[in-house]
Amino acid sequence: MKIGIDIDDTTVVTVKSMIKYADLYDTQILGRKGTNGNLGLIQNRYYLKVLYGWDDKTKFDFFDTYYKNVLEECTVMPNAPEVIKKLKEEGNEISFITARLLNIKNCDTENITIKTLKDNNIPYDKLIINASDKLKFCQENGIQIFIEDSYETCKQLEEYGIKTFLMTTKMNENIDAENIERVHDWNEIYEKVEKFINRKL
Repeated sequence: MKIGIDIDDTTVVTVKSMIKYADLYDTQILGRKGTNGNLGLIQNRYYLKVLYGWDDKTKFDFFDTYYKNVLEECTVMPNAPEVIKKLKEEGNEISFITARLLNIKNCDTENITIKTLKDNNIPYDKLIINASDKLKFCQENGIQIFIEDSYETCKQLEEYGIKTFLMTTKMNENIDAENIERVHDWNEIYEKVEKFINRKL
């Protein structure tokens, strides 16, 4: 099977480092109140705009200042390396497809991402960064399964016949996922992916 996997808040925990530096930026540079690290306020994936009320210019000024720190401090999700390695060893093709931003000042997103995967012994066949259209890549590369934390992306891919698994996070836990199959950790991902593959054999 050809399996596509998102990175941020699917393979690694990004939201905690993002909020840490967003609070720092909001309080020390903008002179505002921040959120006091209250992740419970997050209700959707556009949380920088929702939590802080930033416009796009402010958001990208923040990225120019702290995006490198955010990415370097991401921590891998429990059991993700072991499960991905097992899926790879079983003959599946692994593609990481992420919307991580390129062309951010002082931040080599590609090398940081490669280093994170290498340091955590996470194998893969392809790495696509700044993927604004994940559906297009999946269609062009025959992706059959996709693991992702964005409900919107999962819904789009499912409509085109790609099996998706929605990683449950603070940003999507209250969304009625309808027919999208939810997962809560990487052990559950392995079980459900294996079950899906066996049904297709």
